[in-house]
Amino acid sequence: MTITATEFKTNLGKYLDLAYSEDILITRNGKVIAQLSQPQVNKLALLDRLTGIAKLSEEVTLDDIKSERLKNK
Repeated sequence: MTITATEFKTNLGKYLDLAYSEDILITRNGKVIAQLSQPQVNKLALLDRLTGIAKLSEEVTLDDIKSERLKNK
């Protein structure tokens, strides 16, 4: 979907809701100046943040982590 910057400013809430289902291109003077889209999960960055958490205690084993994960499902 393509809309003008003025239309976007006037109906911000509407377009924020629509961004979950489709990309929205925002134009000014006929040129695309921005794109509004659903946030993408950066799985590598998420993994980097989680790396090392299980190593906080040397007494925790991989089996302990697996059983805790299954218990929480």
